[in-house]
Amino acid sequence: MSRLYNRFLKRLVDIVLAVIAIILLAPVFVLVAISIKLDSKGPILFQQQRVGADKTIFTIFKFRTMYVDTPKNMPTHLLASPDAYITKVGQFLRKTSLDELPQLFNILAGSMSVIGPRPALYNQTDLIEKREEAGASELKPGLSGLAQVMGRDTLSIEEKAELDGLYGRKLSFATDVKLIFSTIRKVVKRDGIQEGAS
Repeated sequence: MSRLYNRFLKRLVDIVLAVIAIILLAPVFVLVAISIKLDSKGPILFQQQRVGADKTIFTIFKFRTMYVDTPKNMPTHLLASPDAYITKVGQFLRKTSLDELPQLFNILAGSMSVIGPRPALYNQTDLIEKREEAGASELKPGLSGLAQVMGRDTLSIEEKAELDGLYGRKLSFATDVKLIFSTIRKVVKRDGIQEGAS
């Protein structure tokens, strides 16, 4: 049943949820875009190469939350002084996870799912290898996932990979529904968000 869900029903659920969310959140998209342009110079969207299912590379979309001179291809929580790079509007977007909304279009395009392992940077070889060992490399990356719900940035690479593998083994419609609601609670509480190497 989990394999059938992963192959067919999960994609249908992704499309339906993404379309509904984009329509309902259209005013938010507009407000965020205007705020970003008024706050700092640079594009509204941030694009970056990430690793998808079966190690394929795809371009992820986010609302830009950092200045254009920020070091590229480095996870924010590994920056020594992330506050120096994050814009004022960006701080709010990151705390509320609104910067992730453009990934709804990644979901529509089929490169991401609503629920799955968070997509790794192409140079995060340690995380990519651990996920392969855990049997999670074939999973489509998600807007949220089990590791996001269980700790997000506060988890070690090994813990993230373990949870991603566990999600793959327990993959089902019921699991995804549970994680969607858990994600909403986490976003409201702003749990697990860590900026900087500390």
